[in-house]
Amino acid sequence: MKRLFIAALFMTTIALQSLFAGDGKKSELPKVLIIGDSISIGYTPHVKKALEGKAVVKHHRGNAGPTIRGLANIEKWLGDTKWDVIHFNWGLWDMYGWEYWKQDRSPAKYKERLEKLVSRLKDTGAILIWATTTPACPMPEISMVKRFKEGSAVVSPETEKKYLEVAREVMKKHNITMNDLHKLIKDKRKLYAKADNDVHYNTAGQKKLAERVAIAIQESLKGEQTN
Repeated sequence: MKRLFIAALFMTTIALQSLFAGDGKKSELPKVLIIGDSISIGYTPHVKKALEGKAVVKHHRGNAGPTIRGLANIEKWLGDTKWDVIHFNWGLWDMYGWEYWKQDRSPAKYKERLEKLVSRLKDTGAILIWATTTPACPMPEISMVKRFKEGSAVVSPETEKKYLEVAREVMKKHNITMNDLHKLIKDKRKLYAKADNDVHYNTAGQKKLAERVAIAIQESLKGEQTN
């Protein structure tokens, strides 16, 4: 009986070591953090699926919103994990002003906050990938119309361009790889957008974005440039 007990204990120990170590593979997978708004929340599950067995992909809890919220919560989102890659974006909330229309959301302030956020992210030592902000919708944004009496429900092409340009300036200054999701979607927005008055994407759109995000992450891990 004693021999049987020892044998069973030995086999259990081996099984637990395999489970928690993932046979030496799972624990060694690169750790990836995705930071962003509801657009990133939509494509993250598809990124996880695409990188299954290649990387451990996480999205911080909740919506990153505007740069204002980013500065207030970045420490909590980063936590104490040693991230290998951080794929990040702020933009639409700064442009539209959801819940932040009384704040200074000018391109200049957006740039100033991005500088601070990028500096903090660089301190992590992770490979950084900036996702260019996906397109604003051509019609008054539905959630702005429904939820708020103030703020702009339309972002003009001229305004959008200013935000995109200042973000690019920050990323180029810090030599950060850019994943151009704006370019990916812009000419195909009709195909992938939920509606002309909605900044969000259908399942096909989410998968399209996720495909590009997964590729950018894999390329960064291999040391390849995605700009």
